[in-house]
Amino acid sequence: MLHVFDILLHLAHLSLISFNLFGWLFRRTRLANLVCLLLTGMSWFALGQIYGLGYCPLTDWQWQVKLKLGEYDLPNSYIKYIADRLTGMEFDAGMIDAVTAISYFAALIVSVMVNIRKPAVNK
Repeated sequence: MLHVFDILLHLAHLSLISFNLFGWLFRRTRLANLVCLLLTGMSWFALGQIYGLGYCPLTDWQWQVKLKLGEYDLPNSYIKYIADRLTGMEFDAGMIDAVTAISYFAALIVSVMVNIRKPAVNK
């Protein structure tokens, strides 16, 4: 059953990351994307004051599952974990964190812009 939870958490992680990065593209999901990005930021920065900068509950839960499955030496970042696993390389954690932060803030800026922009008037 732990393997099923691990797979479900992977799917949740990858879905959340994809939605955070690209949910602003679709008019119907723009507000939800902005809310999701703000909640992600609150987790990283507000909860991060308690649990460590960049705290993600999904990562915390997934690492608990992975530890029970016998997987150790897990990085702080799920994105580093998945990048290392998919490529077979060992990425620098600081570089992954920088790319993650840049991508997050770029998506947040675009999401804010598309959410406050007035729709074009059809004539």
